[in-house]
Amino acid sequence: MAVLELERVVKRYRRGGEQVHAVDGVSLTLQAGEMLALHGPSGSGKSTAMNILGCLDTPTSGVYRFRGVDVGALDRRQRALLRRHHLGFVFQGFNLLNRTSALENVELPMLYGGVPARERHARASEALARVGLAERAHHHSNQMSGGQQQRVAVARALVSRPAVVFADEPSGNLDSKASADVLQLLRRSVDEFGQTVIMVTHDPVAAAHADRLITLRDGKLVQDGRPGSADDVIELMKQLD
Repeated sequence: MAVLELERVVKRYRRGGEQVHAVDGVSLTLQAGEMLALHGPSGSGKSTAMNILGCLDTPTSGVYRFRGVDVGALDRRQRALLRRHHLGFVFQGFNLLNRTSALENVELPMLYGGVPARERHARASEALARVGLAERAHHHSNQMSGGQQQRVAVARALVSRPAVVFADEPSGNLDSKASADVLQLLRRSVDEFGQTVIMVTHDPVAAAHADRLITLRDGKLVQDGRPGSADDVIELMKQLD
């Protein structure tokens, strides 16, 4: 069974006196253990599509299914539970709590999920070890580099073992070494743990790590295929932007 399915999804909203089609009839299917790169120029509908997939917004029409369940039939509380137990998020700005340690930041999703303290601590420690930060568990954000902070954010997204991880420009604020580390972590979550990763990116190197490159323009899906090398992606992005 597919993990995520969009079927002729439309999202409209009003801007001034004008009706805007942020997403315009998009159909898309993602399988477990697949890494997807989502690309498109500003205003293409990427953020709206991610918000719908992440259960942060609902479509105006069309169907969104998560593991065969019609998400549109769920109420707000049920969508919140779906996010909490099945989805993970990595943000471009890290979104770490500055006055808490790396370990406490990683524990946060489990705290909301009601996981007992001893189990939270053990799983958060294991997640930090997986991203190579076991020795930084008790450091605060201002004591870590940008790359280390992003790895903490990845550990936090993965610690609840979500079916799907959403990553918004995961390499956007990082140098090339830190970017490569984060992309390898996301790739490993796909290859070793069967998770599905969806990342919004303008970085051709990041897109080249994906199994599929999806391009949106004016709310429409205009390209869906294998990304190829970073050079191939650069050339494709030039043609489609």
